[in-house]
Amino acid sequence: MPDARLAAARITSVDALRGFSLLGILVVNIAFLASGYRMAGMAEPGFDSSLDWVVRWLVTLFMENKFYLLFSFLFGYSFTLQLDSAVRQGRAFVPMFLRRLGGLLLIGLAHAVLLFPGDILTTYAFVGIALLVLRRVGPKTAIVLAGLLTLVLAFGFLMLALLAMVGLDASGTVAEGTAEAARSDTALGGVFWQIISEHMRKLSLIVLLRVLFQGPAVLAACLIGLAVGKLGVLRNLSAHKVALRRLQWTGFTVGLAGAFVYTQSAWNGTVNKFLGEAIDLVTAPLLAAAYAATFLRVLPYLPRVGRALAAPGRMALSNYLGQSLICSLIFTGYGLALVDRVSPAVEVLMALAIFTVQVLYSHWWLKGHRYGPVEWVLRFLTYWRRPTGQRRKAPDSAQTV
Repeated sequence: MPDARLAAARITSVDALRGFSLLGILVVNIAFLASGYRMAGMAEPGFDSSLDWVVRWLVTLFMENKFYLLFSFLFGYSFTLQLDSAVRQGRAFVPMFLRRLGGLLLIGLAHAVLLFPGDILTTYAFVGIALLVLRRVGPKTAIVLAGLLTLVLAFGFLMLALLAMVGLDASGTVAEGTAEAARSDTALGGVFWQIISEHMRKLSLIVLLRVLFQGPAVLAACLIGLAVGKLGVLRNLSAHKVALRRLQWTGFTVGLAGAFVYTQSAWNGTVNKFLGEAIDLVTAPLLAAAYAATFLRVLPYLPRVGRALAAPGRMALSNYLGQSLICSLIFTGYGLALVDRVSPAVEVLMALAIFTVQVLYSHWWLKGHRYGPVEWVLRFLTYWRRPTGQRRKAPDSAQTV
């Protein structure tokens, strides 16, 4: 295969992995978009059947805290592509990337206030600054820093568990209690200003969690992506088959074991939840890495799956925001106001249906456009000029969130 075709295949595989990550994120996020209780860290009281709990356990075990790490890994990897592209084109990378981060911040804030306070784009905007500072570190240093961040975070959750053991409630940044969750449901099912007010209230409650916990976890995953990008692993997967097999073996054994402990503890009180979080912080990245290694190794044998997932992956930002918009129209007073009226099993089916629509829409849109609609806006904010709208000859992963 000529070099150009090899490059296109590599980019397609990265876009397909990004699309796969979007599906996992939606399956997890839809539960939080559909219920004030889930946003408060509790199961929806109206759904307590065996099937409801099986679905909650399976989603928590296999998906929760895994796919946002995979998405963050790809953010760090794409950072290296953007950096290399700027060098080849002779562009001043730092001011360009800072404008891009500013655009992400604005889009993320609008997303958090209007649609989903669990937004991750604002986190990426601040983590991106750290990546700029660390862009010259070597791959080994990046991996060591990621490991240290993860261990410090795990220690932090152990300390929270200890505080909870001695009777100090350190969970107030997330857990609102039953009464607060019921109030949240009422607000989310209300009119526009009530929904916005509830989103703002949740943002004020989780900001500490974002600064102290999600931000460092995202940065650790981005640093792994940075290291992989600098090592060129994804440019020649066939040369790293042994490493990928070891990653699969370790990830699926240690990662699933940690995920099982986390799942078992997630619904059994504050102390157990924090202890489970500490274990999950260390093991979830391994399971996410095993997912990625398996996906990339299997993808050449499933070209149709790769092509199907690559399109939504190329429009990852538009589709991520679109997921929140569609779910808001279903679950909040913006539309049907079905908050806490849909069972966990139906939520998963709805997520699969939404993503299927996004796959079809992405393929249709990219037939006539070079970028997704929100990607177009972000590119305009990045370069301060109107992006060309013609269809591109080959996909370019470098400018995808």
